[in-house]
Amino acid sequence: MHRGFVQLLSARFISNVGNGLSPIALAYGVLSLDGATGKDLSLVMSARIFPMVALMLFGGVIGDRFKRNRIVGGADIIGSISVAISAASFIFGFASVSLLVFMGFIFGILNALWWPAMSGVLPAIVPKEKLKDGNAVVGLLSNFGYVVGALMGGTLVTLFGSGWALLVDALSFLIAGVLVWNLNVPPMEQRVRTSVFSELKDGWFEFKSRPWVVATVIAFTGINACFEAMLQVLGPLAFNENANGPRNWSFNLASLTLGMICGGVIALKIHINRPLFFAMIVIALASAWDYSLALKSPLPITLCGAFVAGIALEIFMVNWSTALQTHIPEESFSRVTAYDAFGSFALAPLGIVVAGPLAMYYGVHTVLWFTGSITLLSALLALLVKSVRGLKAVKPSL
Repeated sequence: MHRGFVQLLSARFISNVGNGLSPIALAYGVLSLDGATGKDLSLVMSARIFPMVALMLFGGVIGDRFKRNRIVGGADIIGSISVAISAASFIFGFASVSLLVFMGFIFGILNALWWPAMSGVLPAIVPKEKLKDGNAVVGLLSNFGYVVGALMGGTLVTLFGSGWALLVDALSFLIAGVLVWNLNVPPMEQRVRTSVFSELKDGWFEFKSRPWVVATVIAFTGINACFEAMLQVLGPLAFNENANGPRNWSFNLASLTLGMICGGVIALKIHINRPLFFAMIVIALASAWDYSLALKSPLPITLCGAFVAGIALEIFMVNWSTALQTHIPEESFSRVTAYDAFGSFALAPLGIVVAGPLAMYYGVHTVLWFTGSITLLSALLALLVKSVRGLKAVKPSL
């Protein structure tokens, strides 16, 4: 066991318990406000995404300059304060859409720092030939934490309200942040510092010089826009028809994450020689969840759709993370990851913003037909790029 790996695993598990709670607590907390509609839900949920996307590239520069575990830990600790304020607003009765939007905006800024740095923490702990296994194990325990959080979220929101669920979320961020902050990782290699824009230019060159990276990111521009719209807005709206809505939506999120756990086991057990070719085929299957909701299927069917989507998403994430970590130079890794996240989530805020109004105008189930179709086509079109089909995996050591 590599030094610091258990500590990182613990942090990811605890953090993802909170991440499983958060979307349920926040979504149904917003919908519980007097006069709140799908438009308000879109506004609150998109507030976290806009600053994350806008500042992601600068977060990549920072992630290549300073110790990544301190950036991740610091962002989680400060983020816990933002979530705690949102929790208190529901508990003490002063919650408003404007306050939740502002807290979400702060959280989005922190995410712009967290994301590019977090992806570079694991390579500082385990050797390159073990990264695929490391990514799979981290994903497994993280997703198990998410299942726990999702199931807790539906129960806590139903029995005690959104405020107490968000308070648990805040505590999880605080504990995880402290654990990652105290990781003992090697210092960043010394290199010549240039201007921020010069470093962004260098990162852009590393990014665009690899067609397999560019093609996959373009595909996920559409996939993530649809997935975030469904996860943050369309799903909660689809299950907002009776008192069991939070519980049934939490079951869907738990099923999604159980699928991700199974996907992590599959990724851990099998070695794929052409990982992106396989990953983009299976990611097309994630559209099954959208279609099951669009068809107004019974709960067991939507749970199966969520489970299939989870398997597909985790197989992709393990293989994609490993491909980046093994083919991108360490000194520019955070910047390339930032361009990846910036491009992949470029339309996600728009997807969340328009999901609520479109659902009100056309009906939530009609919009879900479109999100599923865009996901399916985007994944398959990426396979037209030769380097996506042909990228080879690094062989594991014996």
